[in-house]
Amino acid sequence: MIGFQWKRNLLKLFVYRMGTMRGKRNFWRGFGMSQLHFVKQGTGPVVVLSHARGCDLSMWDAVADLLAKKFTVLRYDHRGHGHSSVPVGPYTLDAFVDDAAALIEEHARMPVHFVGLSLGGLVGQSLAVRYPQWVRSLVVANAASQLNVDTREMWAERAQQVRHYGMQGVADRMLRRWFTSAFLASDVGHAKAAQVLAVFNRTPVAAYAASCEAMAQLSYVGDNRRIACPTLVIAGVHDLATPLPQSEAVVLGISGAQLQTLDAALMSAVERPQEFAQLLANFIRKV
Repeated sequence: MIGFQWKRNLLKLFVYRMGTMRGKRNFWRGFGMSQLHFVKQGTGPVVVLSHARGCDLSMWDAVADLLAKKFTVLRYDHRGHGHSSVPVGPYTLDAFVDDAAALIEEHARMPVHFVGLSLGGLVGQSLAVRYPQWVRSLVVANAASQLNVDTREMWAERAQQVRHYGMQGVADRMLRRWFTSAFLASDVGHAKAAQVLAVFNRTPVAAYAASCEAMAQLSYVGDNRRIACPTLVIAGVHDLATPLPQSEAVVLGISGAQLQTLDAALMSAVERPQEFAQLLANFIRKV
């Protein structure tokens, strides 16, 4: 047992030394290892962007380019998504949060303005509770703070469906929930949706299902009354996955939180990148 631990520590040191700023670093959490892929751009206060389930950091392309004019933008792929590693499940929200905290500690080294959409919004809320030392301000976009029984059953069913039919078997249905019909009907919207869909279809089935099952086991994100940092909640008025009342509930659960809405569905940052980035810039400027 001692020999195993010594060898493991030596291996951890070797992997750490081999890490580079080009976009990959190893983070160890118990027996699970997650190697996160990330992109860092711009200069100024650090803004971390955390994407939705079934997406990757490219979801933030337009928003990141706008923010990078005034901020250092650090965006990353969740475990099992994009170019990050795919640890064996099961996954938990705590694991996603630990990944984010490790990334911030290593590559920001200071409290950040954390922005999360959908899954990223769940991560952000829990991060602000469990790792308050790393969160200067919080933006929760298109995400709830509590998951009722019906929602948890829906995530469990989604995991079963994707394991049976594959990612492409549920992709069309996801697209109609992620974007408004008007956006999908436009040339720009159709092209952007196609890019998001391609990323979704490339997501490993096992990782996506494990992410869904993590939500199926989650009744609430955490004790949001403990969130002390300035918080902005962004809701899409056409979001069927996270209707406006759920965003309003997040606001009520966090002292001093404010609410802004966008004319969009779940993927508000993709559908309305200029307005989304402007909301972030205005909010951070006042923090």
